[in-house]
Amino acid sequence: MTAAKSEQTRTLILETALRLFQERGYDKTTMRAIAQEAGVSVGNAYYYFAGKEHLVQGFYDRIGAEHQAAVREVLDNETDLETRLTGVLTAWLEIAAPYHEFAAQFFKNAADPESPLSPFSAESQPAREAAISIHREVLAGAKAKVPADLEDVLPELMWLSQMGLVLYWVFDRSPGRERTRRLAGRGARLTTRGIALARFRVLRPLVHEVHELFTDFLPGMAETAAARKRS
Repeated sequence: MTAAKSEQTRTLILETALRLFQERGYDKTTMRAIAQEAGVSVGNAYYYFAGKEHLVQGFYDRIGAEHQAAVREVLDNETDLETRLTGVLTAWLEIAAPYHEFAAQFFKNAADPESPLSPFSAESQPAREAAISIHREVLAGAKAKVPADLEDVLPELMWLSQMGLVLYWVFDRSPGRERTRRLAGRGARLTTRGIALARFRVLRPLVHEVHELFTDFLPGMAETAAARKRS
């Protein structure tokens, strides 16, 4: 099988799975049903994805890749920190919009800290690192300067803030998720003000303490911090 044909099959299985997750729910969709709908053997489905959880990881990777592409316009052309952060958060909401009902379906599984679907799981680390790297770029390209000792911790805290926005989005039933969009704008403004205050030396220990709190108590964050130090 050629590389192009293999990628087509992988994409077909993933798109079929996402459709069935939306139609039947995550728990009620089996790998056998996904294979049947995609027109491939069950063995072939397992060849590309070891299980349903890996299909969701494929969804995470797709969202992440689309987000990386969508933020280029704002990150390549804007230097105002609030504008950059608002653009990044809004771009994510635009990309994720078609998957809103699906996200609500599998959230109860993703909320389990032991689940590989959790954004803090070891399985989610590549997607988590890719998302944090966007926030690192948000700061690096902004005209607002960040103290050197906060350059590593602030992107992780910004990503955690985005996870809070995602949680709100999952449960938002307002038309067009308008409430989440407003929250993104106000959250970006508040984050920008917080980063401006963090330039004062007296407040930097507080930022580090908050980061250490999340690192110590949120599953997966310790691994993220360790990976950052290794790199």
